[in-house]
Amino acid sequence: MTKKSHDGSLDILSGEAEMRVGHDVARRGEHARILPEASLLYKHEWSDELGRVTHQSVVSATEPLFHDVEFRVRYAETDQMGVVYHANYLVWCEVGRTDFIRARGMSYAEMERAGVGLAVSDMSARFHSAARYDDLIRVRTTVAEVRSRGITFDYLITKSGSGARLVTARTALVSIDRSGKPIALPSAVRAMFEPR
Repeated sequence: MTKKSHDGSLDILSGEAEMRVGHDVARRGEHARILPEASLLYKHEWSDELGRVTHQSVVSATEPLFHDVEFRVRYAETDQMGVVYHANYLVWCEVGRTDFIRARGMSYAEMERAGVGLAVSDMSARFHSAARYDDLIRVRTTVAEVRSRGITFDYLITKSGSGARLVTARTALVSIDRSGKPIALPSAVRAMFEPR
């Protein structure tokens, strides 16, 4: 017997839950390649060559750009049941996104100092499995869409060694000025999110 809540967000038999923020449910693509397990607590993979985000990044026009970051689950991120508290996955999406931006040639802080902010306008996440203390986690951040005033990112959060899927998520961000008003993405910023 499948037991679901009235909005279909929890399927007890499959063990998956979906959190919806905003009006859109994330559309997710499959992410095929997984990097080998790393042994560092927090691992960035990028080079100074801006045309290459990571050693396995894709920069062709037919496949999306992505960036991977790895780190270990800290004890403070777990709850009384010994698993990662659900809100921390959203923080990990931010880690992936800001690392992606840095890997493309500009830190998020530099972007803000230049007068451009990116405000989250929509967010969705689907929880597939739980992470536990000291698991090595990989966050793959992929550019899903670039528009004149915004960017959409997809996230695949997995256990690094096994590739076990933990969370798939999506955030839509709107470009804003210092007063919080929507603005067009400056061409230099927009170019960071497009294939080179």
